[in-house]
Amino acid sequence: MRVYLDNCCFNRPFDDQSKMRTRLEAEAKLHVQERIREGRLELAWSYVLDYENSVNPFEERRNAISKWREAAVVDTEETAEILTRARSLVRLGLKSKDALHVSCAVQAGCSYFLTTDDGVLGKGSSIREVRVVDPLTFIREVNL
Repeated sequence: MRVYLDNCCFNRPFDDQSKMRTRLEAEAKLHVQERIREGRLELAWSYVLDYENSVNPFEERRNAISKWREAAVVDTEETAEILTRARSLVRLGLKSKDALHVSCAVQAGCSYFLTTDDGVLGKGSSIREVRVVDPLTFIREVNL
């Protein structure tokens, strides 16, 4: 099963862990990454992740996240199809970068798009090509 983690999902363990939701999502995301390391899940990467991570002001976070590119089985580059799909997702109410992430996940053949962004999660039911969920929901759904 192929998954795509957006930038906010990759950054979740670096967020303030004083809130229970944040801690649980961080643990779930780390669990997903462990399954990727074991080969039980496939990771998809994209040029959008490269860009967003490159502007992260925290070098330690930027370096930790960029290493996951090496674990990816697919790395999508910008195509006309990705941009067209992203424009249609923007019309559904997604922000441009979020739409590009989702479009890349679809292009990469992902079954799941993992995010901790409430704005994306709120639009997830409108997206048909990939299942949009938070890391906790993903673990429950696939029994990891």
